[in-house]
Amino acid sequence: MQASNVFFLLMGLATLGFYLGRGRSLALAKDLRGIRDLHSLPNYYGYYTALWCGLPALLLLCIWVVADGSVLTGVVMESLPSAELPSDSVEYTLLANKISNLSIGVLPSAGQPDFLLDAAQQLRYLTQLSSWIMAVAVLALAMVGLIWGRAAVSANFRARQRVEKVVQYALFACACLAIFTTLGIVLSVLFESLQFFKSVPVADFVLGLDWSPQTAIRADQVGSSGSFGAVPLFAGTLLVSVVAMFIAVPIGLMSAIYLAEYANRSVRAYAKPALEILAGIPTVVYGFFAALTVAPYIRDVGEGWGLSVSSESALAAGAVMGVMIIPFISSLADDVISAVPQAMRDGSLAMGATHSETIRRVVIPAALPGIVAGIMLAVSRAIGETMIVVMASGMAANLTFNPLDSVTTVTVQIVTLLTGDQEFDSPKTLAAFALGLMLFIVTLILNIVALQVVKRFREQYE
Repeated sequence: MQASNVFFLLMGLATLGFYLGRGRSLALAKDLRGIRDLHSLPNYYGYYTALWCGLPALLLLCIWVVADGSVLTGVVMESLPSAELPSDSVEYTLLANKISNLSIGVLPSAGQPDFLLDAAQQLRYLTQLSSWIMAVAVLALAMVGLIWGRAAVSANFRARQRVEKVVQYALFACACLAIFTTLGIVLSVLFESLQFFKSVPVADFVLGLDWSPQTAIRADQVGSSGSFGAVPLFAGTLLVSVVAMFIAVPIGLMSAIYLAEYANRSVRAYAKPALEILAGIPTVVYGFFAALTVAPYIRDVGEGWGLSVSSESALAAGAVMGVMIIPFISSLADDVISAVPQAMRDGSLAMGATHSETIRRVVIPAALPGIVAGIMLAVSRAIGETMIVVMASGMAANLTFNPLDSVTTVTVQIVTLLTGDQEFDSPKTLAAFALGLMLFIVTLILNIVALQVVKRFREQYE
């Protein structure tokens, strides 16, 4: 039986446990003066029974699914003839994967050695047997939990405290999972970056002006060492992000002010959803639009003015990226402007200020922390964008601050370095992790600055 089917049966049993526990509590209430003599509401008794029915069995199911494949593969590998069992760990893993692929039919059995076919047949049999044992064990444990939870229901039983304690532990586990996931990402990137910095000095990476990570196979070939100066990538990322912000911040902020302060309800009901549609368009569509429409138009206009414009320019990528980011700024700014208390507006108008003066001197300063937070979110979004830059700005690592030239960004180079078959012991591949670490540090600094700005202005206007 498949694990998914077992999971759905388990959810059905948990639902049944809820109604059985709730029904038992209602039956107890009939013998008393009603549910007011019960310690907890009837639903809490149902939740308690459902938790006892579902949680232990779900934990067993998760452990079984995680450990099942490796355990069965280890059993099959131990049964192989010693002469066929490789001593090298890499070859051992490849052989185990081959047996697994044979057992599920990914590899054809024709022409395979007999010992591999026997091992695949044994693995297939053990997998089927394990799935049925898992189903019986999980469902049996669920039934035991259901009976135990229902038997614990009594008038004085503190079901609410028990259920809320489980919910509290679940929320704590979710918080820990988010923290540990972030910590794992940081540590993995940091570890690989340290491996890169053993080959390339930090100063050469951070201050170098030449980026050419291509390395040759032999040491006597040209460019065998590569050049890992990341300044052109930082400059390109900054240039594209600045162009995007010059477009997104004014338009997004002004549209938010109009929707929150000037537009009537009928206009707002249609204008805001239409504006937020921009956030749902895939970035590859923006990339096509930038490469096929915006970039040729900018080139034609520039040539008309006698300017030298590259067919793939930072201006084209930044302009389209700015249009994509407008909903982020507009939606957040609209929410924080609308959240400013109406009493502040009324007080300003009562002092003789006009509507525009009230917006400029009262509403915007009061909403500034949220506006800054939205702009910082948009900046992080611009720094992390890849597809638009690849299609509209190119992949040339040019050290320039001319928006009419072709540039590349950090994220584009990360994708380039990790595309295809790569060796994770070469500086070329490890450079992607060093770029990721720099990107993480820059984003962290932006968030810290945003928090400080928000904290300062919040204290000023609260």
